[in-house]
Amino acid sequence: MMRILTVRQPWAWAIIHAGKTVENRTRSLGSYRGPVAIHAGLKIEHDVVMPLDAIALADRRPAWYATGAIVGVVELLETHHADLCRDRDGHCSPWAEANRHHLTFAAPRGLTEPLPFAGGLGLRRLDAATEQLVLEGIA
Repeated sequence: MMRILTVRQPWAWAIIHAGKTVENRTRSLGSYRGPVAIHAGLKIEHDVVMPLDAIALADRRPAWYATGAIVGVVELLETHHADLCRDRDGHCSPWAEANRHHLTFAAPRGLTEPLPFAGGLGLRRLDAATEQLVLEGIA
């Protein structure tokens, strides 16, 4: 069964469209590996600093302004604490933050249209009906 993770914008957009392969969290979200629907939360973070290569993709914004909706799907490959990053300084990716738990993603697939959905905390199970709508909506 697919899981769902709520992420604030513009980070949800960056995960699906700008190569953001690491999501930073203050605590571990468990041992699940597999498909995760990315839900754009209602709150938007302003004054965001992104790696330069992501800024070059800013014209690809189909999900940039979507809030309160599922915007795509990724594969969750691994989770680890920054202390265990490959380069030992907590920066296993340009997106990684020190002293955080890192969720490492691959294979982002955007939905053709954002799918309205209620957000929540943590890595939650997605109900079967919504999972089917997400799979049908992948671009």
